[in-house]
Parts: sequence; C-alpha cells; structure tokens
Amino acid sequence: MKKTLTTLTGLLFLSGLSLAQQPSRYVAPISGEGIPSTSAIHVDPWTASKVQHAYGLPETKAKAKGTMEINNAGLIFTSNTSRYTIPWADTMALSNGVERVEMWGTTGRLVRMVIPNGGGLAAAGVMHHKVNELTVEFRDQRGAYHGAVFFLPGNDATRVLDIYTHAILTAQPHPDLGIVPTASALACQPGSGSHNVLVSAPVWNDAQVPAAYRAMVYEHIVDRMQRVKGVDHVFRDGETGAQPVCPQYTVAISIVSFKQGNQVQRAMTGPIGFFVGTTQMAFNVTIRDSSGGLNSTQEVKATLRGEGESKNVTDGVAKKIAKSYANTTKQFEQPTLTARANSPLPF
Repeated sequence: MKKTLTTLTGLLFLSGLSLAQQPSRYVAPISGEGIPSTSAIHVDPWTASKVQHAYGLPETKAKAKGTMEINNAGLIFTSNTSRYTIPWADTMALSNGVERVEMWGTTGRLVRMVIPNGGGLAAAGVMHHKVNELTVEFRDQRGAYHGAVFFLPGNDATRVLDIYTHAILTAQPHPDLGIVPTASALACQPGSGSHNVLVSAPVWNDAQVPAAYRAMVYEHIVDRMQRVKGVDHVFRDGETGAQPVCPQYTVAISIVSFKQGNQVQRAMTGPIGFFVGTTQMAFNVTIRDSSGGLNSTQEVKATLRGEGESKNVTDGVAKKIAKSYANTTKQFEQPTLTARANSPLPF
C-alpha cells in the first residue's frame, strides 16, 4: 500500500507540475492614448457572473465576489457592498492571463493536513484549478494610476478583452482624451509641513512580469506606504487635484528580477516546497526628498515559500519597501529633529 501511494504521489507530482507550469497567456496592453468618447462606443451590453475582485479596485474589498457589466459607459463591478465604474475614457490597458492555484485556499490546506500516510501530498496534485485573470489599468478623476485584478470563470476574461478591443478599433478617436498627467503637474505649495510621499510608476524593463503581478505590486506599495507612521498622504503616479501639495518624498522602484514560481509544486513537495518552486521578486528602490538632500537606493527582495498563493509575494515586497522607507526617512530626519531639540529658539 505504501509503495503504491508513493508511486501515485510521483505520478501526480509530474502531472501537477506540467499543468502548473503552463505559461500564462498575456495579451499586450492597449494604449490609453486616443480612447474614443463614450458617445462613439457601441457595444452590446453583457454581464459576467461569479467574478471575484482580487485586489486593487477603489472602494472595493479584496476577494469580493460579484458581477462585471460591460456597456457603452465602461466596465462596472458590483458586489453586495460596493459598485465601481471604470469609464472607457479613463482606461489605460486591459490584459489577461492564466495561473494554476490551490483549490479552497486555507481550507484546502487544512483538509490535506489530516490525510494520513502522505496522502495530503498526493491530494495536492489534484486539488488545484486554473484561474483566468483580467487586469485593468486606469486613472481616476484625479489622474491617479490604479491597477485592478479580477478572476473570471471560463473564457469571460478573454471575452471582456475582445469587447474592449472591438470597441476601440471601431470607434473614432476623441481628440481631448488620452492625455496622461505626470508627477510634474503637481503645483507646489511650499511650507505645507505635511509628510506626503509620491509612489512613482514602477519601471519593468529588466524582467517579464505578468500584468496582474505588476498591478498588485503597485497597489500593495501604496497601501503599505499609507500605513507608515507619520505619513499624511500617498500620491499615486499622475495624481493631481484642485489644491495639490508637492510630495516631501518620492519613492521610485525598478524591477531587478522576477521568478513566478509554482504554487502547485510547492504544495505537492511538502517541506521541500520551501526551497523549490518559490516565487521571487527583487527591486531597486530609490528614495528622494524634495530638497535634494536625500537620494538613497537599495535592493529589496521578497520570496514566497511553502504553501500559499504566489501573488502574495507582491504584498511581501511592498511591506519591505515600506519598512525601508520608514527607516531611511527616519535616519534622514534625525539630525533635523536633534537640532530642533537642542536649539534655544523655536523653528
């Protein structure tokens, strides 16, 4: 029985490995320049059900389930507690991809743990499924960049992308749209005293990174930076406003290396999964201040080991970047704080 189970485990390992290593299908983003006006777009309204919002959509909880409606106005995601519309005019790019993940998440891992005689590892070979991703990159009313990732059943992600492509190709360009604001558009207000930070758009030139990972890296960095003690506001790339304030600090990141890893392989190999099939990301992180006195660059790495969704590495690297930012700015500001404390005159 033990020998049979070992053989079965080996066969399932090979089967699961070949399935999990299928290359993710990536469709090149469609440029936001020349997006047609809403009046020029004509699509047949269509709604996808059983859609899950993975991460990144404003005013929407991560992992919220709902529907995705496509109409002339744009893309609308509706859950039990929220509703958010991404107009076509604000859309920068759409892309899709495929990845294999464990079934039932934490519950599935607990179930496999109680299967005796190594059966849990064998079960991991079949307890996985294909996830179809749709990544939407867009700018909000303030010009701020966002990246939202959704999981859709069947071929729905491809259908959304096809509808989008068809709407763009058949409509006349609108001359007033597609202008992307930049960080330089921020009108400075000296002496605000606020601790604001701008997270620039990452540079991805040195590694092939799927769109879903790119979007989630940026969204997690913004979220983690906002949690740093003392930070008043985190500016997104391109963000402007009626009364903008220049950021005191800027965080710029560029990819150094990326290894997507294999969640199914990690689950099937037990303790060995801490060393094989790992998902890894490394970035060069540069932190600057508005006065030019601070210009610090360091490499930040994150690795996802063992069981767990590979995309969790995006939050891992964001957490490390936020910690690096907090330590770097604290050291930079320390001499000023010390001088203020020792000065007999108020600053």
